Amino acid sequence: MTTPININENRQPGSFPGTGQGLTHAAAERIARNWSTVLINGLLLTAAGILIFSIDWTLGSLSTLLGSLFIFQGLISGLTPGFGSRTRTTNVVTGLLSIAVGIFVIALPTPGLVALGIVLGSWLIVIGTITISGAFAVRRTLPYWWLFLLDGLVAIPLGVLALAQPGATLAALVTVGGIWAVVVGVMRVVTAFQLRRLPDEVDANWAGAPADNGTPHRSATVAPAGS
Repeated sequence: MTTPININENRQPGSFPGTGQGLTHAAAERIARNWSTVLINGLLLTAAGILIFSIDWTLGSLSTLLGSLFIFQGLISGLTPGFGSRTRTTNVVTGLLSIAVGIFVIALPTPGLVALGIVLGSWLIVIGTITISGAFAVRRTLPYWWLFLLDGLVAIPLGVLALAQPGATLAALVTVGGIWAVVVGVMRVVTAFQLRRLPDEVDANWAGAPADNGTPHRSATVAPAGS
């Protein structure tokens, strides 16, 4: 009788072609488990951004809202497993930093425009830089790494804008905070659904990936000698 032998050209089943290190189906499933957390994060950020634009804020109430957002972002970041040891460490550091900044902003007894502008601008620049660094760290294993890159690229210019004239007007700080929350929130909603589909896309790409000689991978049935 014949014995089926799977010939897979020395690749791991389920690996994602076109990425430098390859992404197995099991790894894709671990990453995809984060999708609901990313989705909740994105929806709440979007809602917060719309809220920021919808209310006539006082400086004290805006400080409380922004501080609460920083703390929320820190908790989400710290609790997200990440895609490896490096990104896990980055998430924890980012989370602790955000929580500390949020507590500081809320605890300010009489927040001023200059102080709030400096804190907001500095936080956006630091978070944006860390996010960009994390995006490049996973670019060889995560096909949607560029969404995280865009996340950081949005934060940094807004941070620079807030620092350029930190005491300009309350409306300027509302605009910076609102734009960041809405844009990043929408991008994270998109990212969540991309992550959810990741295992299926890994399998689909594996099924259609060409072998080294240019032909598609396939299973072959080989008959042992003497059958």
